[in-house]
Amino acid sequence: MGPRSHHTSQEGEAFCLRDESTLVRKVQINPRTVAKDLVKMLEETGTKVFISTVKRVLYRQNLKGHSARKNLLLQNRHRKARLQFATAHGNKDCTFWRNVLWSDETKIELFGHNNHPYVWRKKGEACKPKNTIPTVKHGGGSIMLWGCFAAGRTGAFHKIDGIMRTENNVDILKQHLKTSVRKLKLGCKWVFQINNDPKHTSKVVAKWLKDNKVNVLEWPSQSPDLNPIQNLWAELKKRV
Repeated sequence: MGPRSHHTSQEGEAFCLRDESTLVRKVQINPRTVAKDLVKMLEETGTKVFISTVKRVLYRQNLKGHSARKNLLLQNRHRKARLQFATAHGNKDCTFWRNVLWSDETKIELFGHNNHPYVWRKKGEACKPKNTIPTVKHGGGSIMLWGCFAAGRTGAFHKIDGIMRTENNVDILKQHLKTSVRKLKLGCKWVFQINNDPKHTSKVVAKWLKDNKVNVLEWPSQSPDLNPIQNLWAELKKRV
């Protein structure tokens, strides 16, 4: 076994290249390993370090702590549909996207916050499976909102009383869709984006959209992350 080449930290610790490699390998295998566990792991091998040293070494390797992104579990059919959507719309120009009215519902936690586990990752690796948290669609909540926006400007927002059903959806569309289109000054070829939840794809909703000559953007299932309104919701939840 070769000599251990050492770095000396600001705290006066001796830290060798082998220890650094061990740290990097550990967090690449399990990005959710917390810094104090890394310190304990090194102490078990005879190297005493501070948490600040562990963080500094990982930063030097471009591994920084980030809140793990939540990511829907996708089946092959979902991946194929997403690829088809990207292929069909990848060459659309800015005029097209400026005239898309994006919509969605969201749950706002008024009391308490969901946990956001941290992971060690490099820049550009946020969406790698090992750096994300698989989620399912439904869960508890204290308030539900429907909203829409286009090209960076917000349309209407609507507080949903109780459970969102097809009837609620039609009422919301009647009340807010065309007023939002006028407010946002969308072009005559504007397109409405809704997801594939049954309350949005029911015969009643489809008939209302057809009767009102609303062009709907085809949308792949299990793809809320493709909808830019998620950025708006994220900012709103930070401020609540």
